[in-house]
Amino acid sequence: MFASNQKIITQLNVLSDGVILFISYLLSTFIRFYIMYGAHPALYRVWNGSYFAAAAVFALIELIVFYFAHLYSYLHRKRFRTEAVYICFFGAVSIIGLMAFLYLTRIVDFSRIAMGIYLILSTCFLIGKRVVIRLILIKLRQNGRALKHVVLVGDGRHAHQYAEGIRTNPHLGFTLDGYLSKVDKEGLGTRLGTYEDLEKVLSAQRVDEVIVALEVHEVNYMNSIIAACDKEGTRISIIPYFNDYIPVHPVFYDVGESRIIDVRAIPLDNVFNAFLKRTIDIIGSLILILLTSPIMLIVAIGVKISTKSTVLFKQQRVGKDKKVFTMLKFRSMKENSSEQTGWSKDEDNRKTKFGSIIRKFSLDELPQFFNVLVGDMSLIGPRPEVPFFVNKFKEEVPLYLVRQQVRPGITGWAQVNGYRGDTSIEGRIKCDIWYIEHWSIWLDIIILFKTVFGGMINSEKIAK
Repeated sequence: MFASNQKIITQLNVLSDGVILFISYLLSTFIRFYIMYGAHPALYRVWNGSYFAAAAVFALIELIVFYFAHLYSYLHRKRFRTEAVYICFFGAVSIIGLMAFLYLTRIVDFSRIAMGIYLILSTCFLIGKRVVIRLILIKLRQNGRALKHVVLVGDGRHAHQYAEGIRTNPHLGFTLDGYLSKVDKEGLGTRLGTYEDLEKVLSAQRVDEVIVALEVHEVNYMNSIIAACDKEGTRISIIPYFNDYIPVHPVFYDVGESRIIDVRAIPLDNVFNAFLKRTIDIIGSLILILLTSPIMLIVAIGVKISTKSTVLFKQQRVGKDKKVFTMLKFRSMKENSSEQTGWSKDEDNRKTKFGSIIRKFSLDELPQFFNVLVGDMSLIGPRPEVPFFVNKFKEEVPLYLVRQQVRPGITGWAQVNGYRGDTSIEGRIKCDIWYIEHWSIWLDIIILFKTVFGGMINSEKIAK
């Protein structure tokens, strides 16, 4: 019942957003061409058939963007602040992208002022709608309504993690009615009985879903638990005892009767995702090479004067599938015997003054656009490391080589979260693994924005 109701609610949410976007576009054109227009033309000249068609197209495009951003999936429900940020960001991305498309193709004329008004109105209305809905849901849930009633089977670490997740995420709308266990345990609420009592519990009270979180030594109870849920027609979900090893986006496949989980499956294993990312890398690197070529020329002259050496610093780095490639940078240090193995630090006497300036503003990384163009690197991804440190860290840092499943990047999730230069390798790897498992084109766009608006200037000091 809960699942079917949730689908209806999701459909209504999409429909209402579509209506809001449609009306917002009409209001924006009314404000721009009627209220702000000195001659006050007749309404039929403002709202003719072409405007209604444009409003429908704009609404559809933005709904598609929101869909791929998981704003309409109840399996990916977000906190209000996160959802509001997503609406602002992806709304702006979709409108700016559409404006760029219309400008380049010249299919139709459009007003940038009207589009700006549309962005403001639609964003405010969409967020406002969600504020109203959340306030209504809070009131209903305070009265014990609009809740998903859950019973937990198990009392181990994963059971406690799930119970804590419900308590710390009330916006999800779950309520834990109790748990079944062999013994009493604190932190799980009301104990409803043992595993053998599940059928009796389900027949005595309304339960929307049973969450099974058995420990490895308790799996012999699984058949009877599933049978009890099936007999009472109750939805059942399982938190496996090997939960810690399951990736964010698990891939299942069959070999005969065996159901196999690929614990290292990532979004970029998908051919379309990989093609899309590579296409963006090629187009993006070409554009960036053209745009930054004057800057690269100035930096190259400065490097030549300051170092009296080669302009480009070439270093072996480990890339995708552990293949070694030559990474390019503008030389920022004097030639030295440890430049292929030494770890650069904030205060490093090998750096030249000009070199410390270009490192401060990440200008030494500009030649890596050519690495992206030829396919050794990506615009966004984990930073590549030299073979010396790869061999060292793979023995010391868990999951270190998982990052070699994707192309290394010029910037990445770790870098925009403060892990640049001489910082915690464990924190950096944690960010890299999170990025690899959660990759989406929208995440790359977010990282790109964070890099441009703050991530390019690092904490390194300029040499005196």
